[in-house]
Amino acid sequence: METLTARLRKTSHRARTALRKSAVDYFRGDASDWLAFGGLILTVPAITWGTLLLPVWFSPSALVLPIVAGGLLLRPASLLALYAAAATALIVEALALGPYTEGPARVTPGTILVVAACGFFGLVIAQFRSRVGVPWRRGGTMLFDLRERIRVQSKLPALPRGWHREMALRPAGGQSFSGDFVVAARTNGGRTLEVVLTDVSGKGMDAGSRALLLSGAFGGLLGSLPPRDFLPAANGYLLRQDWDEGFATSIHLVLDLETGDYDLLSAGHLPALQLCAGTGRWQERSGEGPLLGVYDGAAFEAAHGNLRRGDVLLLFTDGLVETADRDISEGIDRLTGEADRYVTSGWEGSTWHLIEKVAKDVNDDRALLLIRRSP
Repeated sequence: METLTARLRKTSHRARTALRKSAVDYFRGDASDWLAFGGLILTVPAITWGTLLLPVWFSPSALVLPIVAGGLLLRPASLLALYAAAATALIVEALALGPYTEGPARVTPGTILVVAACGFFGLVIAQFRSRVGVPWRRGGTMLFDLRERIRVQSKLPALPRGWHREMALRPAGGQSFSGDFVVAARTNGGRTLEVVLTDVSGKGMDAGSRALLLSGAFGGLLGSLPPRDFLPAANGYLLRQDWDEGFATSIHLVLDLETGDYDLLSAGHLPALQLCAGTGRWQERSGEGPLLGVYDGAAFEAAHGNLRRGDVLLLFTDGLVETADRDISEGIDRLTGEADRYVTSGWEGSTWHLIEKVAKDVNDDRALLLIRRSP
């Protein structure tokens, strides 16, 4: 038979587990807000009591503190109950302290306006959180998780010896979300590198949600289909979304890591640039195809090439080379001119520096991908 100590230990363990689960649910936003509501509703009489007894230290406007906290913590229904308690406290303070013309620390019309204004903004915030369904405790974490998922999905796989790859991505306006993204994978038993660079219509936060959805879908398609079927499948997926601003440009690189042969398939994207080590000249490489999400049944023609020892291939989006006062050809000339500086010094960290040199203050998403075959 269990001893009394064992039963007490089991009871204590169940209580700790229930309390821990309740706390986790609360901070995830899955639990009731009764705990926060109880704590805030008790602060209202406490503040009222302090205002009546110590008016020098407690002001009637201190009631905005639980109101602001309630706007962040409570659901709209609980928030209205807290507002009713705060209004009652103001009435009690006004009756107990007397007319505001008789001295300081009285309930003035300005005090009522400040409390009412804070209550209005708190209610707006609570209504927005209730409609979105994301509590404030998890909202920032969710955005952080979304940003990290985009970053992980854009991470390039490791390449065998003799190859160097790097990428830099700069969202518009210094934001955390971008309409440009990259998905990459090694297929065919690791022999082939497939990279897709996509530029979603829009920029920054406006295009970030669509970029996240497309990056997940494109990541699932990449490697699951033959390379020539990827862009037609991506085009069909984008058409099914039926977005008002639902087009995107994309370039798909299929690179044989043993021979250096590659295919480039383009969906309305800017051409890639290849530096031929033998001549020191840059050449444009691009396939043919329409924008993604424009019409069904689109065909995409591949361009063929080869990366020899010392050659460099650049893939980029239009934010890097096109501005309101500079056309694409001029921007490409400037990009290649800056890139020539790294031929002798090495290409480590070059993508980040190239964006800094060519398009540092451009209010558009910028992405640059570099692949180099070592000499």
